[in-house]
Amino acid sequence: MFGTVHLGVFVASGLLLNVTPGQDTFYIIGRSVSQGRRAGVLSVAGIVTGCAVHTCAAALGLSAILAASARAFTVVKLAGAAYLVYLGIRMLMSRAVVPGSSGHMTPESDWRIYRDGLFCNLLNPKTALFFLAFLPQFISPTSASRIGSFLFLGAVFIFNGTLWCLVLAWAAAGMSRRLRENSWSFTLINRAAGTMFIILGAVLAAAAE
Repeated sequence: MFGTVHLGVFVASGLLLNVTPGQDTFYIIGRSVSQGRRAGVLSVAGIVTGCAVHTCAAALGLSAILAASARAFTVVKLAGAAYLVYLGIRMLMSRAVVPGSSGHMTPESDWRIYRDGLFCNLLNPKTALFFLAFLPQFISPTSASRIGSFLFLGAVFIFNGTLWCLVLAWAAAGMSRRLRENSWSFTLINRAAGTMFIILGAVLAAAAE
């Protein structure tokens, strides 16, 4: 179909990769737990947009530049790690609400939440290299349009990944709703999520060295 081979294997492998916890997973859970379902869904939208950009870049061969240059890979990875640390610090410094309020942190615009999710994904070079290395294995050598086949596979992977990420956002927000109604509990959750982002950023930065 569309110049691909072993599409069933591709879908199964993609689903396994989607459910494996990674940077995007922790980001979505952190946002959903600390800021609610809407923030989680907006984060998913940003991450999905980033995946679409990575897919198009890989299809056009732009990700090959990143794969061939160790310095470029390191720079992008450090930038992504720094951004995660920045998000974590921002959550740690967010102003807590007073008892009896709705239990949410200082409101952020929808655009800012979406943008943070987008940058979190775009600044992860492993995502770019994943699309560049994984998708071509399922493109037929006789495909009339390899770019078209690449984009089709990317769309299938992103569609399945989006469904899984929405489940994560919905579940994480639902489980934390009662806790977020209490100011003290919400503050604790928000600090834990911020700390998680900082630790994740530090781990990524250390791996880039």
